[in-house]
Amino acid sequence: MMNKTIPIKISLYILPACIPMLLFWFIPIFVTFGISFTNWDYMTELSRIRFLGVKNYISIFKDIRFYQCLLNTLAFTIGTVLPMMLIGFTLAQLIYSHKKEHPIFRILLFSPWVTPTVAISIVWIFLFDTDQGFLNQILSYLNVSKVPWLTSSKVALISVMLVTVWKSAGYAMVIFLGALHRIPKSLFEAASMDGAGTLEKIWFITLPEIRNTILFLIFTGTVSSIRAYDQIQILTQGGPSGSTRTLIYYFYQLGFEEFDTGKASATAIIILIITVSISAVQFMILSKKESSR
Repeated sequence: MMNKTIPIKISLYILPACIPMLLFWFIPIFVTFGISFTNWDYMTELSRIRFLGVKNYISIFKDIRFYQCLLNTLAFTIGTVLPMMLIGFTLAQLIYSHKKEHPIFRILLFSPWVTPTVAISIVWIFLFDTDQGFLNQILSYLNVSKVPWLTSSKVALISVMLVTVWKSAGYAMVIFLGALHRIPKSLFEAASMDGAGTLEKIWFITLPEIRNTILFLIFTGTVSSIRAYDQIQILTQGGPSGSTRTLIYYFYQLGFEEFDTGKASATAIIILIITVSISAVQFMILSKKESSR
């Protein structure tokens, strides 16, 4: 009798967390999946909704904008995740190796991450301003021609990447710093006795010991980059000429500018499949590494 009541008690503890997930995650997903096969928009009456089958998906895969968005998303992901990790690891390594650093440095470096993306993007608009922006003022002082940071299709995506990396590098630093503190100091002491230098310690001790943290940041950073919207909306609105239009912004334009809810829902399902696939790969890799220990 006791053994039967234990699962019931466990279920009661889990239930409060499951109800919001059911209401705000699973049900909207199923509704979105259903809408993706219809012609519904915000104006159509329920009686006039028609089932289109996979026409919305076919239409998306025939839309050249979709492939442009796919390439932009890929470029944005690579251009933000790798620099974020490199800068974050470098900062974490510097702080870890200098035991007497003041905590204020960590706070300052981490503060962009906890600052709303909208607020950060507005500040960067002034920094990127072609005529009076701080960055172009520096370039003028160095006798370098001004750069149209947000109005050139060649530079706009890089500018958005710069803002994203600046915001997220502090987060990566904190995660790496926590991983560095979990490495046994005896490993570094033994390496020092064998005459290993700093770079050798990093390559042969630090990186292998924090490989799970590296994988975690790669996968979470990738998903975060795919879902990035705020900075694109504030800085460029997907322009110029669609050069900063990513998959999530493509979804926004279909649903809230063109009011094509069916195609927007299909795009949302495609984005969901991509993010779930990435999460599944992360789970399998980490599970395989844990089981091999």
